[in-house]
Amino acid sequence: MNEPRNLSIDGDRLWDSLMEMAKIGPGVAGGNRRLALTDEDREGRDLFVSWCEAAGCTVRVDAMGNIFARRAGRDDNLPPVVTGSHLDTQPTGGKFDGVYGVLAGLEVIRSLNDMAYETDHPIEVVCWTNEEGSRFAPAMISSGVFAGAFTLEEAHAKEDVDGVTLGAELKRIGYAGDMPVGGREFHAYVEAHIEQGPILEEEDALIGIVTKAQGQRWYEYTLTGQESHAGSTPMDRRRDALLGAARVIELVNAIGMEYAPDARSTVGMIESYPNSRNVIPGQVFLTSEFRHPDDDVLAEMDAKLRDGLTKIADNIGLESEFEQIFYIAPIVFDERCVSAVRNAARARDFAAREMTSGAGHDACYIAAVAPTSMIFIPCVDGISHNEAEDISTEWSTAGGQVLLGALLELATN
Repeated sequence: MNEPRNLSIDGDRLWDSLMEMAKIGPGVAGGNRRLALTDEDREGRDLFVSWCEAAGCTVRVDAMGNIFARRAGRDDNLPPVVTGSHLDTQPTGGKFDGVYGVLAGLEVIRSLNDMAYETDHPIEVVCWTNEEGSRFAPAMISSGVFAGAFTLEEAHAKEDVDGVTLGAELKRIGYAGDMPVGGREFHAYVEAHIEQGPILEEEDALIGIVTKAQGQRWYEYTLTGQESHAGSTPMDRRRDALLGAARVIELVNAIGMEYAPDARSTVGMIESYPNSRNVIPGQVFLTSEFRHPDDDVLAEMDAKLRDGLTKIADNIGLESEFEQIFYIAPIVFDERCVSAVRNAARARDFAAREMTSGAGHDACYIAAVAPTSMIFIPCVDGISHNEAEDISTEWSTAGGQVLLGALLELATN
């Protein structure tokens, strides 16, 4: 039998798989558009399942559409060591966000097959449903159901902008599985991902050893004033909902700046009604989010937002509906799993640094129910959630090698 330190993935095969998956749901500027539970998502899932079955895996799908591909272990009664990520993208997404983690996991299984290497624990690759939260908010909802943060019923009831429910779309594309969501043990979970930031590339590091993840709060607002004629309504008599939204945007940004450099604050969506040139807007819907690695600071940011929103609405004479739709506390990842990543990077002599994830990942929910860690690889200029997102074959291969090493350590009794 090969010694674990002599095992390697096939970096060219991993890259070819990434490029083949990228053909499904092409964007308009070199990236991808595979929104969750669309026909394009179904096609990507079908390809992944076919590859897993060809690699000898047993494939099961749970009631949230999460796909688990299992390679048997020497003792198949042991809990599995799990890796994976997601295949859905942003509307103007790249070819690697999420997809890299899924296909790097598959490449580990293919490589173990090539070398006839048997692990003590089974190894599973998972594709989580709707990680992005772009079509069905909030993000990471399926790993959230797995971890008990949401019920299956409330997740299935989530609607997209057209009023179509997540549960209905799971059935339509044929991925409403019969396996229960959650309730089973993972021996460990390791997620590989592109960094989605500039630090690794700027420091010429190949591997990010992720020790923590920022907490997040997501919000939705509806500001209601009164539509009126743009020419005949005096300035001091207007109840302009879009003016209120502009001040909310400024408030969100100011709160983020106040708690810099660790804080993040963003307004990502805005819809004005009736959206006519010569009508003062009567209603505006918008979204925002806060992120910070300290939960106490995140709570302070929340309090300042609520207080500021009340003052803005009162000053302009608006009615405001405000809801926090998503919250996840900052995460500290499991030291044993982090150590496995650290050891795997060191064994390859890869330049590595420890870091906190600024983005949310399925690993953040799974950390509540299983020992968890993450592996980051660089992305060009730190660009992600953009069709210009890019990585190199060197980075892709390095991450796959570290994932292989970490999984082998964790899957050995």
